[in-house]
Amino acid sequence: MKKYNVCMVGIGAVGTEIVRLLRKRNFPLAKLTAFATRERTEMIDGQPVEVKVANGPEAFAGYDFAFFAGTEGAKGASKTLGWGAAEGGCTVIDNGDDYRMDPRVPLVIPEINAEALKKHQNFIANPNCSTTTALMALYALHREAKIKRLVCCTYQAVSGTGAAAIRELEAQVRAWVAGEPLPREVYPAQIAFNVIAQIGSESKDLPGYTSEEVKLGRETRKILGDDSIQVVSTCVRVPVVNGHSEALHIEFHNPISPERAREILEKTAGVKVVDDLHNSQFPTPIAVSGQYDTLVGRIRKDPTVPNGLALFVCGDNIWKGAAQNAIQIAEKMIEMGLK
Repeated sequence: MKKYNVCMVGIGAVGTEIVRLLRKRNFPLAKLTAFATRERTEMIDGQPVEVKVANGPEAFAGYDFAFFAGTEGAKGASKTLGWGAAEGGCTVIDNGDDYRMDPRVPLVIPEINAEALKKHQNFIANPNCSTTTALMALYALHREAKIKRLVCCTYQAVSGTGAAAIRELEAQVRAWVAGEPLPREVYPAQIAFNVIAQIGSESKDLPGYTSEEVKLGRETRKILGDDSIQVVSTCVRVPVVNGHSEALHIEFHNPISPERAREILEKTAGVKVVDDLHNSQFPTPIAVSGQYDTLVGRIRKDPTVPNGLALFVCGDNIWKGAAQNAIQIAEKMIEMGLK
C-alpha cells in the first residue's frame, strides 16, 4: 500500500485529534509533521510528534496532504499558506471557514457529496461542525423527500472554541464550588451553569444573525446542491465540554412519516439511531463523544407544517465535525484514485 507524507498546521484541540485519529484509523502514513508558531516536540498519547515552523509555502514541499487544523473560525493560516501549498502539489484540507464558499473549493462531507472531490484544485474545505452534525442526520432524508425548510437550534460544546474554552469552563466550575469569583477570558459571559446565545460575530449580510447561523444555511445549500432550501437557525454555546446537540425541525416537499424516516436513518452510513423515548433513550453529547457516528433520535412528526418532521441529533464536533471528517476526505480521495 502506498504511504503518504502528512502535515498539520496547528496542534491544538483539532490538530491533536487528527493525530489520534490518523493512528486509530490506520491511515497509511509515511511521515507526520505538525507546523505551529514555534519548534518543539509534542507528546500525544505517549508518542512524539515533531513540530516545526512553516515560514512559507515551500515548507509543504514533499507532503501529500496538509490538514489546516485550526479550531473552527480560526483565521490566517490557510490564507497565508494554503493556496501556496496547494499550488506546490500538496492537497490542503482546511478546517477553517475562509474558503468554504469559494467556488473553486469543494465543501465536502464524504458520505454526502464525495463526487465534488473530482473537481478539486488541491484545496478542499471541511464544513462547519454544526453543519456537519445536521446534514449527517438529514442527507438521506433529503434524497427521499427533498427538504423545503430547516429550522435548527444548536447547543454547542465549548470544545468548538478550543482548548482555552475547555479550561475556562473547568476553572469556572472549580471556582463556583469553592465560592470564589469566576475567571473569564474566552467568552463574553459566564459559561458555567449558563448558556450564551452568540457564536461568532454579527453577520454583515444578515443583521441580527451571527456568523455561525449564516454559515449553517449557506453550507447546507452548497453541500446538498440545492439553493432553494430555506434555513433559519439559532446557535447557542452551552456548558458542555464536547459534543454538539441540535434540534432540527424540517419541512419536506414530499410526505415522509416518522416510521419511514427511522427506517432510512437506520440504514444511513455514519448515523446511529437512538430513539426510544419510553425508556429514555435519546442522543446525548456525552454518549457521542469519541464516536464516529452521529446519533439521531426523538424522531417525530411536526404537526405545524405540511410534511414536517422533528429530530434531535448529537455529533462529536471535534471528531466528525472537524478532525474525523478531514481525514475521511483524504481517505476518500485515495479510494477514488484522486491522490
